[in-house]
Amino acid sequence: MRYLTLAGGGGPEVSALCLGILPFGSTVDEETSFAVLDRFAEAGGTFVDTANNYSIWAPGGTGDESEELLGRWMRSRGRRDSTVVATKVGARPDPARGAEWPANWEGLGADTVRAGIEGSLRRLGTDRVDLYYAHIEDPTVPMEETVGAFAGLVEEGTVGILGCSNHASWAVAAARQYAADRGLARYVCVQQRYTYLQPRPGAGFGTQGHRGYAGTDLLDYIGTQEDMTLLAYGSLIHGAYTRADKRVLEQYDHPGTERRLRVLREVARETGATANQVVLAWLIGARKPVIPVLGVSSVAQLEEALGAVDLELDDGLRAKLDAA
Repeated sequence: MRYLTLAGGGGPEVSALCLGILPFGSTVDEETSFAVLDRFAEAGGTFVDTANNYSIWAPGGTGDESEELLGRWMRSRGRRDSTVVATKVGARPDPARGAEWPANWEGLGADTVRAGIEGSLRRLGTDRVDLYYAHIEDPTVPMEETVGAFAGLVEEGTVGILGCSNHASWAVAAARQYAADRGLARYVCVQQRYTYLQPRPGAGFGTQGHRGYAGTDLLDYIGTQEDMTLLAYGSLIHGAYTRADKRVLEQYDHPGTERRLRVLREVARETGATANQVVLAWLIGARKPVIPVLGVSSVAQLEEALGAVDLELDDGLRAKLDAA
């Protein structure tokens, strides 16, 4: 396993792959979930990502399942001290806002942020979260209120470092500048949808639209900020790179996609790797490394992803991929 330090050296050291456990405890049963977590830890994986609403959309889901499962696994294996835990607040259903999700997202008000961390700590069975994300943008709450609430959690020691997800680049920059001007802890990690394929201009991604994807504006901004780390979710597009029964998301359906896929397959053949492994290696080996948040549901899928850690793409191969 490779390792790097989040936030340009200001955060915890983490594995180069982050295990995203969105379906664990719901659509992925406990036995399988524990087996994947065990193998990830055995391979040197230390970084695990969850949220306080995973998986609310599963049949009978409450949003507690993923955090509670991670808490049980850490307790049963004695792994809390060796696990860097990331979780999120903002997209859990709030009954006071109606019955339809995601229209009833809880949002990012100060009281919600406070209640969110207290609930997550209880479900995880810990007294501290290493990385805490604002899960979605909340235009109904002043940015200043949200930034202050998150910074307060760092000051009191219940949170290590801060991040945001599914935010527009300008919103990330504005929040960081506001915090910096006041000496407050600021967002240093950004988790967005990001992969080798590029979406067509104007393509939306769910309810957050383009804000869920790391576009060139966000990539350029992060590239100029020494204390920032990009984490990529959806990087394997639900298996569409390698599985014949999966179609590439319609957001990537444009003329440039087939050319890029053709080059990806050529590089996979040249290296003897799978297309998934090439995509992950392309992210990990970027000039400013990107940490993939793996969405796997079996040990076999994890094993494939682990093979990307030692895959070196030389300058020629990387240039070929980038130019496609």
